[in-house]
Amino acid sequence: MKRSRPLVVVIGLAVAGIVMLSWTQTWFTVHLDAASAVTTTVDADGSKAVPQYTALAIASLALFLAMTIAGRVVRVVLAVIEVLLGVAIVVAGINALADPVAAARGAIGEVAGVSDLSAVRRVVTSVDVSAWPVVGIVGGVLAVLLGVVVLVVQRSWPGPSRKYAATPSATPKAAPVERDAVVDWDDLSAGVDPTSVDATSGSAPSDGTDTADTVGWEPRRSTDGATDHEEHREHH
Repeated sequence: MKRSRPLVVVIGLAVAGIVMLSWTQTWFTVHLDAASAVTTTVDADGSKAVPQYTALAIASLALFLAMTIAGRVVRVVLAVIEVLLGVAIVVAGINALADPVAAARGAIGEVAGVSDLSAVRRVVTSVDVSAWPVVGIVGGVLAVLLGVVVLVVQRSWPGPSRKYAATPSATPKAAPVERDAVVDWDDLSAGVDPTSVDATSGSAPSDGTDTADTVGWEPRRSTDGATDHEEHREHH
């Protein structure tokens, strides 16, 4: 089921192609009264009988292409839309078959010189129906069924691939300052109150004193350095 998405998408594109092919073919061959028209026959293809087929087929094509990258919620919406598109294709095809003269009125009017439907009916003697209307209707039925199938199987499809940008690493915090009696003495010798330096975070004195003049303010001072400082003072 997880690998069914490529198959469903290919079938959906094929169904939309069938509808589009039906739209380009001759649906009705209308025979006219020779005394009322310049020609006795006129062919009405799908573009004249069901002009909405082209929009429905293109919408179905775009829908299945979008389904290849859509997430779960969007897939459900697209599947419902596909069902509605299929229903519209079926309804349009059935309406054209139910009244071929009305469906071919545009093509008949071009050669008979009339546009009113009642006048068009008077010049028509008979209508031959091809198999392409049925092909178009079958395509619509397949579209409906395919939309239902997508609603059922899309739950097992993997989600869209995503590329996440690398999150920048957090700035390391400065090591806390380790203070001792020697450091405090040096600060007092420099005229700085050692209590004004945050012994935990190593931040600068709150009174605005320049940290360069503060002997004890070193961001990373260890007790080993303090021991070496005591030995140096004993030598002197």
